[in-house]
Amino acid sequence: MRRIISSFVALIIAALPLRAHSDIAPALVGSEGSFGSDARVAIGAYRGMVEEHVEGIVRALRVIADTSEARSGSWDQVKPLLLRLSSSLPTDATAWLVHPDGTYQATESDTSAEENLKDRGYFPVLMSGKEVFGDLVISKSTGHRSVIVAVPVMVNDKTIGGVGVSLRVRLLSQLVDQHMSLPAGSYFYALERDTRIALHRYAERMFKTPADVGDEALGEQFKTALQKDQGTMEYTLHGKRMAALYERSPVLGWYFFIAKEMQG
Repeated sequence: MRRIISSFVALIIAALPLRAHSDIAPALVGSEGSFGSDARVAIGAYRGMVEEHVEGIVRALRVIADTSEARSGSWDQVKPLLLRLSSSLPTDATAWLVHPDGTYQATESDTSAEENLKDRGYFPVLMSGKEVFGDLVISKSTGHRSVIVAVPVMVNDKTIGGVGVSLRVRLLSQLVDQHMSLPAGSYFYALERDTRIALHRYAERMFKTPADVGDEALGEQFKTALQKDQGTMEYTLHGKRMAALYERSPVLGWYFFIAKEMQG
């Protein structure tokens, strides 16, 4: 009973972070692209919202992974806990249980007999007993562009499976957008180290790269910028001069950007 109660508390915590921040409407940049303190506070809050949301889910998954239900390896036993987690999140997330052979069951589709997670880059990491968060995938159970958060299930120091969540990046981006309240002509986005776009106000750009959205020169410009953990940059996209402020998340490894069209 104590484990079930603890799980329920953790699930509530996981749902809180994206609602815990006040709306932020910063004056981002001046006409020459300089960034003020408001913009730096805003990008920290933006990064913090996403990090806290992911970390809340990790906390919930750790509690679930330590329950007798999860350690039984039985989908029927752990399913109620994962359903509660899935339904508590504002990002319409799919929760799942994966086994050492790569087979898995998910709350969205219940079973996925013909699908297997062995070919996922994060699978061997998870089976080695390490936590996973930040990997971008097209979900096999839903087909949605998702970010993976997962925790191994251990019995006697041996990994017997894993529990995880596939967060839809489109809905995560929408939630951030609602809380950021950015001024006209500005927007946020987040990039992986390889410059693939993880989050963006414009959903059609997610999982693409700056080179895909703009051109090869723009792609090289971003690759150069991401060699640093934080900074500012100016670039041209579709004929518009843009100024951007960015910083790397030590939690996810993503680079968070706030950008605004420059006037004059």
